[in-house]
Amino acid sequence: MVPTLPNYFLAFPRPLKRKKAEVMGKSCSHLSPLPNSMALELIALSTTITLISSCLPFASPSNFSYPAIFNFGDSNSDTGGLVAGIAFPVGPPNGQTYFLEPSGRLCDGRLTIDFLMGVMGMPFLNPYLDSVGAPDFKTGCNFATGGSTILPAKAIFTSPFSFGIQVAQFIRFKTRVHELLTQDEELQNFLPLEEYFRLGLYMFDIGQNDLDYAFYLNSEDQVFFRIPTIVQEFETGIKELYYQGARNFWIHNTGPLGCLPRIIATFGKDPSDLDEIGCVSSHNNAAKLFNTQLHAVCANFQGQFPEASLTFVDIFSIKSNLISNYSQLGFKQSLAACCGYGGLPLNFDNRIACGETKNLNGSFVTAKPCNNTAEYVNWDGNHYTEAANLYVSSQILTGKYSQSPLLADSHFLARSEY
Repeated sequence: MVPTLPNYFLAFPRPLKRKKAEVMGKSCSHLSPLPNSMALELIALSTTITLISSCLPFASPSNFSYPAIFNFGDSNSDTGGLVAGIAFPVGPPNGQTYFLEPSGRLCDGRLTIDFLMGVMGMPFLNPYLDSVGAPDFKTGCNFATGGSTILPAKAIFTSPFSFGIQVAQFIRFKTRVHELLTQDEELQNFLPLEEYFRLGLYMFDIGQNDLDYAFYLNSEDQVFFRIPTIVQEFETGIKELYYQGARNFWIHNTGPLGCLPRIIATFGKDPSDLDEIGCVSSHNNAAKLFNTQLHAVCANFQGQFPEASLTFVDIFSIKSNLISNYSQLGFKQSLAACCGYGGLPLNFDNRIACGETKNLNGSFVTAKPCNNTAEYVNWDGNHYTEAANLYVSSQILTGKYSQSPLLADSHFLARSEY
């Protein structure tokens, strides 16, 4: 039976053309529907926080209403940082489903964080690194960049903006905001007020790339050995943010890395390396171990700083459930890339990225998008489609996958064991 989503995820059909301000995130009033098989009615999105809060009795933090959001992470929540920071090419067909043009997101449309911002009645987060177009940071700032790691980046990594750099950027941002507001009060129309840094929500979705990069150079056991160092670096970062005044923390664990088409194509050539649903076991085992240790770090942090409000969100279970039960949820492909080359079962070729045209084996070929992105869980071999992100968001907001890490939860721990 297909689950019914909350009304605030449904909307009127989008217009054929948007104004530039809407494309840049000034309006969140149009949300696209899920796959047709879900038989969902189109209902107007609520614009009041009061109604939104009443729809979230189980979500934590309790009312999911904050004056500002400060986000840290990788491509799972990057709204344009990598494009602005290193001019990373994110061209068509990225953005085609919702923005109707590339938006800096490695997705056909919106990310999970975009949907969560919409629930809070807030505009999309502008990237810290994007200075073009007079970005509005009144309701927060996004420090996430695609390819980022928790550990300091190496020269071969896609993004130089590791977690420590993102935290340093936040400190610079906060200091500069204070200086500017002192000089000109009118800037409070574009910058967060001083109290927003204390009252705001600090969101995190990072760590996947640390595991991803590690597997290209190390054995499974060696990757496992590195995980305590990774989570300790994360703990150092959130402690620094606490010392800077952060009190509300929203932390996502990492998803099933072994279920990405690129990982399966690279590490899953031997069927014995795959689990029962076709994902690479070693990578998912590493993700589970990382999540268990991340949970322990969060519990230690919460115990050390009782004034902090920390919510731990089990993204691994949400995405694993989506991939395992995709057909019941209205999708047709769980492990194949919508935008890729090579055809089923993975439709992924490491030699050519989504949207590219290249000469392969003497013939020019193009990695084209599928006809209906809402039928696919995966967008380009590495990232999820808007439809999948919408499902993930809906599950987050049920509260079933969120908890304070100090609350003993044997169900979570059982899911996290490898």
